[in-house]
Amino acid sequence: MNTRHYFEDVSLLVTHYNRSKSLERLFVSFERQGCFFREIIVSDDCSNEEHLRFIEKLRANFDFTLVSAKQNGGLGSNMNKGQDAVKTPYTLYVQEDFIALDGSCLHLQNGRKLLEERADFDMVRFYAYVNYPFLKPDKNGFSEMVFKLWSPGLDKFPYYSDHPHLRRSTFTDKFGRYPEGLSGDKTEFIMMMSFLRNSGKAFFFNDYKGVFEQANTAVEPSTMKRGFFRNSSNVFIVFIRTIYRYLNYYFGYLSGRPLWLS
Repeated sequence: MNTRHYFEDVSLLVTHYNRSKSLERLFVSFERQGCFFREIIVSDDCSNEEHLRFIEKLRANFDFTLVSAKQNGGLGSNMNKGQDAVKTPYTLYVQEDFIALDGSCLHLQNGRKLLEERADFDMVRFYAYVNYPFLKPDKNGFSEMVFKLWSPGLDKFPYYSDHPHLRRSTFTDKFGRYPEGLSGDKTEFIMMMSFLRNSGKAFFFNDYKGVFEQANTAVEPSTMKRGFFRNSSNVFIVFIRTIYRYLNYYFGYLSGRPLWLS
């Protein structure tokens, strides 16, 4: 039987849109690990009636606060209203399509201790698609993320990410609220640049696929859609895309916004 881990000063914030079965799966995965939080906030972005009815049924087994929306406002709006509802000093943000893996609670506890010990740090990242290239080893499998503008390549820029992370609940006081009315990619890009421009500091868990798993199903696939330019493997398109990315990242760092907002 798993040891019970109660996070007295941490709220679990989950953003949700039309993937209520995935939401249930996330809740069950935490419960199986013995992970419990002071409060759970589900910020819903105007899901359809079928999913809203299922969310109401989940209340019979899971204690959470539902923050609903009258119309779809996008990632920024969903993040802002969810964070506004948090009442604890720390927020664990996880999208509904993730699963907590075996041993995750211990790593979450260690990440929580790092933020308590290091008041100059703002967040702890637990998931990424690729390893962050510039890390300074710390303890318990965590490293300090090191950003220097003159470091080679572009992988240094995705310092902040909307993937699962623990942050101080005063996060938006320092870095601003999430921009609303934009695509998810642009919303994340602007917050990423705000984090860098405002000297944000973060820890990164070295085994970045060992705490959470992202699991999109055929029944509830990802709601993030990307166009031809983003996904094409055509040699010419790849070349143009690389040039654009360099211009976009460095312009974004200087200005705080992407080259094109629309």
